Amino acid sequence: MNPNTRILFWSITVALAGFLFGFDTVVISGADLSLQKLWPRGEVFHGFVIMASALWGTVLGAIFGGIPTDKLGRKQTLLWIGVFYTVSALGSALANDPWVFAFFRFLGGLGVGASTIAAPAYVSEIAPPGNRGKLVALYQFNIVFGILIAFISNYLLSGIGAEAWRWMVGVEAIPAIIYTLLVFTVPRSPRWLLTQSHNRAEAAQTLRLIDPTLDVEQEIERILAHEANTTKGEHIFSKKYRFPLILAFLIAFFNQFSGINAFLYYAPRIFETAGLEARSALLSSIGIGVTNLIFTLVGLSLIDRLGRRQLMYIGSFGYIVSLSLVAMAFFFGWQGITVPIFLFLFIAAHAIGQGTVIWVFISEIFPNHLRASGQAFGSSTHWVLAAVIPSLVPVLFVRIGAGAVFAIFAAMMVLQLLFVHKMMPETKGVPLEELETQLLRKAAL
Repeated sequence: MNPNTRILFWSITVALAGFLFGFDTVVISGADLSLQKLWPRGEVFHGFVIMASALWGTVLGAIFGGIPTDKLGRKQTLLWIGVFYTVSALGSALANDPWVFAFFRFLGGLGVGASTIAAPAYVSEIAPPGNRGKLVALYQFNIVFGILIAFISNYLLSGIGAEAWRWMVGVEAIPAIIYTLLVFTVPRSPRWLLTQSHNRAEAAQTLRLIDPTLDVEQEIERILAHEANTTKGEHIFSKKYRFPLILAFLIAFFNQFSGINAFLYYAPRIFETAGLEARSALLSSIGIGVTNLIFTLVGLSLIDRLGRRQLMYIGSFGYIVSLSLVAMAFFFGWQGITVPIFLFLFIAAHAIGQGTVIWVFISEIFPNHLRASGQAFGSSTHWVLAAVIPSLVPVLFVRIGAGAVFAIFAAMMVLQLLFVHKMMPETKGVPLEELETQLLRKAAL
């Protein structure tokens, strides 16, 4: 196997954690109304406990996932993530109580949160600078592929009876087991081996597999020399890392205030609110998944050519237009196919912009020894909002209406456009250690 093929295989394997992330996040949308009828305890209970239980687990997984990613290593953490996904899928499918169901969904959420740290960190540390964007973005591609397969799975299983929801959530165990077995085949990250495990021999062996033409000893000395310049005991909240910290917070903040997770969780319900019947709503959800996949592939092909910043510009303009149109559709009562078309445009804007960029960008802007904790900060910001916003959607739709909700999301995307224009640096093609130096220089200004 040549080095490029080998790196691609490792990246795809690790990125399968993203497939499970996408599948796990969206599969609940098909079970939404069935679970509300099965356990009718009010909108607040349904939103915060039943629907968002996985998201609360994701929050904790994101907040604390940097600890095992550093202590156990990227690979070992990825293995445990596979175990969590498997147990979560089987437990959720067999649950006969809403709290038991919520617990197993919470367990899967822990896997999702930790995967947003360990998977991008691992790939960014093995990828050549010129291909780093597209290789890390394979994680996002797998997220949207998992979303599409979840929508298709939900549609195909929706007609098998009252217990269809059990099959919807339980089928995830199959890809979870496959992913866990495949992770055994990838090596440990050479940068983690050098900076956390201090295992020079294994790091050298992996670096030779990555690039047989590389002067391995020189590369090791370069990484260690850069590491030697760091202050012992420092953390991401140190003053010198203020700028990358702000960048990670803002890109995660705006990602969720686009309304993307709120939409994905409640896609069938939103389509029904717009006037489509139940089966048509589920079918439109598959269209959302296909659109997401196609435009993620477009983003994947452009991220190392146009760069992260240009994709964010494209996505921001797309967000503003599409979300404004969705809000108008609900305000003025436009029915039928209109809302799905506008939401397809919204998904396309997300896929080519924030969807492709966020995990790549956050994995690049922190130094080697703080990458996992920096990734954890950005990821936890993302997932706290991803838990809160979808949890409020059922209540907000009743209290202020869908049009007002989407208008708020559109206004937030105007602010994202200003962030991209005024603050966001371009990171394409820059070696990780050099990028750290550049960002620290900006923070010092």
